[in-house]
Amino acid sequence: MKNFFASRWGIVSVGGTIGILASLLQNLGNPGNMGICVACFERDMAGALGLHRAGVVQYIRPEIIGFVIGSMIAAYLFKEFRPRVGSAPIVRFVLGAFAMIGALVFLGCPWRAVLRLAGGDGNAILGLLGLTFGIWIGTLFLKNGYNLGRTQSTHTTVGWMLPLIMLGFLVLLLIYPQIEGQPKSGVLFYSLKGPGAMHAPLIIALIVGLGIGFLAQRSRFCTMGAIRDVVLFGQTHLLTGFLSLVVFAFLTNLALGQFHPGFAGQPVAHTMHVWNFAGMALAGLAFALAGGCPGRQLFLSGEGDGDAAVFVMGMIVGAGFAHNFGLASSPKGVGPHGIAAVVVGLAVCLFIGFTMRKKA
Repeated sequence: MKNFFASRWGIVSVGGTIGILASLLQNLGNPGNMGICVACFERDMAGALGLHRAGVVQYIRPEIIGFVIGSMIAAYLFKEFRPRVGSAPIVRFVLGAFAMIGALVFLGCPWRAVLRLAGGDGNAILGLLGLTFGIWIGTLFLKNGYNLGRTQSTHTTVGWMLPLIMLGFLVLLLIYPQIEGQPKSGVLFYSLKGPGAMHAPLIIALIVGLGIGFLAQRSRFCTMGAIRDVVLFGQTHLLTGFLSLVVFAFLTNLALGQFHPGFAGQPVAHTMHVWNFAGMALAGLAFALAGGCPGRQLFLSGEGDGDAAVFVMGMIVGAGFAHNFGLASSPKGVGPHGIAAVVVGLAVCLFIGFTMRKKA
């Protein structure tokens, strides 16, 4: 199984499976063109925990929990659970926060960008171009010695931290289920309308998350890595999985009547093209500097990578900042301070890239 998922057909099958499952989750209740969105789902979790009070995006997403735990199960089964940490944790945290801010200006992570495209949303084209541009800038830093430091083995406890946090979130979701018509149940907040109120059944979402986490850990699936590998090395292995996701999500959307081409009126999207591009450019640069897209960071966390766990926590906290400070976009357009946040974020990421290079 390990050899198969590491092969070209293996990564193609994983990408296709993710595309099909994401479209099915949308059909089962997840928001439009958002069967899976790591950034949006982490933002919803931040809202459910009270880190922000945007009432339309508050829900503990079982898919995110499943990604981490499914990856951990695969890592243990194949003896790849390796607790490890590197250096510069505060930098990784900041990169996670600005990656989230950029993604919420666009309204989606790389996964949602391709799912939006597969659903007919033309605005995703600008987002994907911005993502590619940001990753390209990141590769220039990598070519010139950018490095966050050497990774080293550490205590097993460190590798367990994020999986245990995710299990804690699941326990909270089970102890405090949503009460119909109530915006709060125990310590958790729940959306009564908007994207946060749209979700597939809990058990199905959790099972899908576990399955994707397992498969992605085996195949090393990463959307940012797909673009980075093409730019840096001319390698298309990960890219085939990326393209497979788009194709199979498109075909599934066609079969389910979920393909609606156009720019205006797309679900949870806006048409401010410059900032669709710039938001994802910021996110792409942050992903490249941190070493993985938001999905890959979750899968790495599941196999014991403490650095990835810090990045994930940075994204969740960044979602709180984005909604509390008016940085996140909505279907009406970019938030009141979203443009300033993108400019600041790009400046911070460029500062990190220029100052964290090892000179020959």
